[in-house]
Amino acid sequence: MREQWSKRRGSRPVDQGDTGAAATHVDPGVAVELGHEDRGAAGEGEGGGPAETVGETGVLTQRAQQAIQLAAMLDQAQDYARLSRATNTQRAYRADWADFSAWCAGHGQPALPATPQTVLLYLTDAADRCKVSTLQRRLTTISQAHKAERHPSPTGDPAVRAVWAGIKRAKGTTQHGKTAAVTEDLRRMVRALPDSIIGKRNRALLLLGFAGAFRRSELVGLGIADVVVTGDGLVVTLRRSKTDQEGAGRTVGIPYGSDPTTCPVRATTGWIAAAGLTAGPLFRSITRHGTVQGRLSDWAVAQVVKAAATGAGLDSALYAGHSLRAGLATAAAQAGVSERAIMAQTGHKSLPMVRKYIRAGSLFQDNAAAKVGL
Repeated sequence: MREQWSKRRGSRPVDQGDTGAAATHVDPGVAVELGHEDRGAAGEGEGGGPAETVGETGVLTQRAQQAIQLAAMLDQAQDYARLSRATNTQRAYRADWADFSAWCAGHGQPALPATPQTVLLYLTDAADRCKVSTLQRRLTTISQAHKAERHPSPTGDPAVRAVWAGIKRAKGTTQHGKTAAVTEDLRRMVRALPDSIIGKRNRALLLLGFAGAFRRSELVGLGIADVVVTGDGLVVTLRRSKTDQEGAGRTVGIPYGSDPTTCPVRATTGWIAAAGLTAGPLFRSITRHGTVQGRLSDWAVAQVVKAAATGAGLDSALYAGHSLRAGLATAAAQAGVSERAIMAQTGHKSLPMVRKYIRAGSLFQDNAAAKVGL
């Protein structure tokens, strides 16, 4: 992960004959033994003859091979470190660090290591243009960057913490997410879709995304092999998700709908048949001429939801990809579904998180004010 904050060291390819470069990458001391820094001394003995014996040459060759192997292992370790975080998280961290670095450069301050005063001044300036959630992530990014380079994090300094507490108090910490697309909203969206190949794909995406409470990344990550039709409905296998970065996977049941026009099973199988899909990604991009192409992006999922909201006469600014996931959880809470069942469908691991949806969906259920005769 360290290469996210600073340039990779010794990242050029190492050829089998380039033993000096490999040794320098791992251990500068090995480079001296290989004659990389003082070729004159290594090439001659006291009498002007060769200094190396056959045995010594063998030792040098072995050291060079070990250095090459260690360099390769280091590259592999860095690749694994990059995979420890989701792609979207890495992208957000890079953008956060770029913003902080640019601010530091513009104000003549070092970004790494940064002083607590630099960080608190940056927070003060950014508070006027960023949401609290964004500032929180940027503090995390700054802290991770310093830890990766073995510097003490300035974000834990009492002065920084005091400024951060003041910003949260002044701006508030309530998160304003996108509107949940509950059942009636979804029906309106689906009914407004055209009976074209794009309409069939969008219908399947909306209904499957809602019924499975899937995240955008989960929807576009699905393949044909991950969707199995059974007598009870679809069995969908999620290979990986935001809360399952190690790829343990989980299965989600998608039952048949009572209304054929809003049935997620019929919509999904209808899209697969219309597109002639037999393998590969489930949801694909489509050209304006109706040509089915490669895997759909997670950004496109949000655009599909917004376009469907517009077609249904809803305010598209209030809806996005997360509206499907939030919609299922909220609609299920309205229907009196248990917390356990909602969490089983959504894959939430945190009860406080899913209870946000339950509270929103049950505001008027067993409401005290409704019982007092107003």
